[in-house]
Order: sequence, then C-alpha cells, then structure tokens
Amino acid sequence: MTANDRVAAYLADLAPEARTALDSVRATVRDLVPDAEETISYGIPTFTVAGRAFVHVAAWKHHVSLYPVPQTDTGLAAELAPYRRGPGTLRFALGRPLPLELIRRIVGLLVAQRTTPNLPAAVDQAGPSSDSTEEDPR
Repeated sequence: MTANDRVAAYLADLAPEARTALDSVRATVRDLVPDAEETISYGIPTFTVAGRAFVHVAAWKHHVSLYPVPQTDTGLAAELAPYRRGPGTLRFALGRPLPLELIRRIVGLLVAQRTTPNLPAAVDQAGPSSDSTEEDPR
C-alpha cells in the first residue's frame, strides 16, 4: 500500500465534520510547504520534507490535533495556550472556526525548527504523545 493509499484509508474512516476540519489543516500545510510529502506515521497523517517529519495532524471525535508544539516566543505561546494539551499537543475543537492563520504560523516554525540544522527543536521530538487521552478517531 502506498503512502497516498494509507492517508486515503485514514481519511475515509473519519466523520464528515472531522474530515472537513482535517482537510482544512492539511490544505494549510500544503499551501505553506508545497514540496511536503504526506504519509502515515504514528497512525496519523504526517508531513515530511526531505524525509524529515515536521508536523503530524489527526482528527478525533471532538477535535483535530497538531503535533508537536514548536518552541515559541512568549507572545505566540500565549496565543497557543487555549489550544495546548500537554507539552507536545495542540487541539482545535470541531464546530468552531479553525485558527488557520495561527496554524500556518505554527507550521512555518515547525518546518524551520525540524528541517533546518542548528535551530531549536520542537518541544516534542518524538511525535504525538503516547500518554494522550485522545480516543481513536475511527
């Protein structure tokens, strides 16, 4: 099964509202990083550049998540606070407008931090938190 097939299978199992929200996040990532490749890692869609993962996204029953959280300045950290769940997870509730400009800024930082040598690493290098209380989206 190809990476595209695995991503398509993941998306096919999502509820319509979750799928729509996740598609918006995925489109934001692709718009910002057109050369990114999408695959499945940790069981969820993951974007890579030159073979290096820079962001994982997932849809759940009540929210979409983005992993990891980049290192930020105090101002951006305050903007992320309402969405932060644990050291490496951002959650965006379904049924509310997605802060796509904020997500765009986060993804930009993650690309810089995770694909450029000698820049600070994101908070959680390992990917999505294994101690997450999130439900399986399927």
